[in-house]
Amino acid sequence: MEPFRIEVPQAALDDLNRRLDATRWPTRVGGTGWDRGVPLDYLKELADYWRTEYDWRAAEARLNAFPHFTTEIDGARVHFMHIRSPEPDAVPLIITHGWPGSIVEFLGVVGPLTDPRAHGGDPSTAFHLVLPSLPGFGFSGPTRDDGWGVERIAGAWAELMRRLGYEHYVVQGGDIAAWISLTLAGLDSEHVRAAHVNFMDTSSSGFDRSVDLDDDDRDRMRMADEFLANDSAYMALQATRPNTISYGLIDSPVGQLAWIVEKFLEWSDAVKSPEDAVDRDDLLTNVMLYWLTGTAASSAQFYYEMAAFLPTSSAQEPQTGGAPMPVPLGVGVYAGDLMKPVRRLAEQAFSEIVQWNEHDHGGHFAALEEPDLFVGDLREFRQALRRRGVHFGR
Repeated sequence: MEPFRIEVPQAALDDLNRRLDATRWPTRVGGTGWDRGVPLDYLKELADYWRTEYDWRAAEARLNAFPHFTTEIDGARVHFMHIRSPEPDAVPLIITHGWPGSIVEFLGVVGPLTDPRAHGGDPSTAFHLVLPSLPGFGFSGPTRDDGWGVERIAGAWAELMRRLGYEHYVVQGGDIAAWISLTLAGLDSEHVRAAHVNFMDTSSSGFDRSVDLDDDDRDRMRMADEFLANDSAYMALQATRPNTISYGLIDSPVGQLAWIVEKFLEWSDAVKSPEDAVDRDDLLTNVMLYWLTGTAASSAQFYYEMAAFLPTSSAQEPQTGGAPMPVPLGVGVYAGDLMKPVRRLAEQAFSEIVQWNEHDHGGHFAALEEPDLFVGDLREFRQALRRRGVHFGR
């Protein structure tokens, strides 16, 4: 394991500015709304802000305020942040981001989770944090081979936690990281003490939908069906033709920006603009982690590798990959997420749900949109584990 510092060459920023200046814009079609995708006027204004006002060096300094490391696992470079709590009884917690997210999502929750005493919380809820960049994403850089799907990443995370010396730990994830975290709990159940997710899909064929559902449950099922029918083209494209989409994304910063910004509107608790839910500079810093590292292509490949887990697959099993969930589970449900799970169905696969919190605001990028709710969920989860007698080693 080697210490890592983010130091983007000025030439890379100059190249970005040159490409932004040379953007070839389409003709507006279909008005100014989002029904056909990202509106031209909005994207032009955001790209101009990116070019003239956004400060990468300030973002770089914010990122570098935390300790970063890299290591090689199973032939892939893995970048991660590792922040130890000052509390001696802190619980190790590995939080994984999804697509199109990054470690930027968690910068605002590091302090409250690692040092609750300094942030008005109970010190007994402190965590040691491990925040990795998925292989093929961000500062992990493009992967050198294929096969980096859910199980392989889960195995890499188990090895990462072993190398860090954590005997027992908790896993957390949203979006595609929910699959990774739950699979990790199954693969490394000797060391994983509990799992927490802020996204869960109960719409698949792995769940028995014939059980008695109330009106709210049926509304949630319709919401999931409508997402799959009307809003999952990005997923089908990346799961079947990742190479084709990658050429435009890796060559055009505005193309990369549009591809990501759309999801921050559709999946967040935003109404008219992604910035209703997420700070503009945070949004651009997240985009920069894809652009500067050239990982648009390798991150798209992940969908191809995990096609069997996606809800478009008629053969999909529950999110544990078909294995029974061996540890206690906590679930955070946010009102603005792209779909919301049905607890009656989740209980078919997860027999020990010790926490299920429903929030009336927030969305898919929970830690970034609603850091206080996200931190509160995890602190409460820690207390629930204590009440159940779940113990941790070093």
